[in-house]
Amino acid sequence: MKQSRRKFVRTLFVATQAALAGRFLPGAVRAADTLGPPEGLNFIVFGDWGRNGEPDQMAVAGQMAKAAETIGAKFVISVGDNFYEDGVVSVNDKQWQSSFEKVYSAPSLQVPWRVILGNHDYHANCDAQIAYSKISPRWKMPARYHIQSERIDPETTVDFIYIDTTPMVKKYYATDNSEKTRDQVITQDVPKQLAWFKAALAVSTAQWKIVVGHHPIYSGGEHGDTPELIAAILPLLHEHKVQAYFNGHDHDLQHLQAGAVNLFDSGAGSQFRGTSTTPRTKFAKACSGFTTVNLQAGQMTVRMIDDKGTLLYTATIPRVS
Repeated sequence: MKQSRRKFVRTLFVATQAALAGRFLPGAVRAADTLGPPEGLNFIVFGDWGRNGEPDQMAVAGQMAKAAETIGAKFVISVGDNFYEDGVVSVNDKQWQSSFEKVYSAPSLQVPWRVILGNHDYHANCDAQIAYSKISPRWKMPARYHIQSERIDPETTVDFIYIDTTPMVKKYYATDNSEKTRDQVITQDVPKQLAWFKAALAVSTAQWKIVVGHHPIYSGGEHGDTPELIAAILPLLHEHKVQAYFNGHDHDLQHLQAGAVNLFDSGAGSQFRGTSTTPRTKFAKACSGFTTVNLQAGQMTVRMIDDKGTLLYTATIPRVS
């Protein structure tokens, strides 16, 4: 009897510890049980992933493949830091195979990948990632910043505006920062990009507007807020009624609110770090994982899923005219 009781206590202890660690246990919500397939436009968002097929990257890739199949994902958005630690040097770099092609090989992930650059990508040849678009059927990076329009239904469209945030961040120009990054960012014309961004927002007639950048605007993660984006980007999001901003850089999953703008951090594609809450935080979790998005005419549903396939968080955001 004593041995049975000790076994029961030990089992309860292990289960409790696993739950505290965010592991899946019987009774937890599995993403596959709740994802759909719903109507509307479905896609995946994640970033900070390219680590030559390390176990955590493979785990996230496996769960992404399952989710993409379930929801019928039309495309994947990568929010940057596509190759660690130092980007790629050419279209023939071995990391194209070891970190991308051989990792995200599931049939459900053979869809367009809409890609932006992160600060680690700036350590090497950014233009090689643009050039890879010409030889890959799914890698889509036409430029360092660009716009993609999609139809949700016959009456409803969404504009995705992809921006290149690394040259906007002043610390990358400092003489004591990595020369690899500094040599790259000094070649970029930030005022030109901001003028393009303002114009793109001004002319958009889409009912939904989503902006994608690498760095967070606000964050409770390791890197925290980005003052340059708070000053230059956030006011434009408010002015033009952008509903959501997706980013990476902080290796976690977060949802924050800045007025009417929803900020989603999905930078845990292969490695996670600690995070905390702020007055703007609606959700924060330090774990590897990714985000699925379902866009319909009247609402956007965002789901954050960990590397074991557990649904961690769901946010449903109504469209405000």
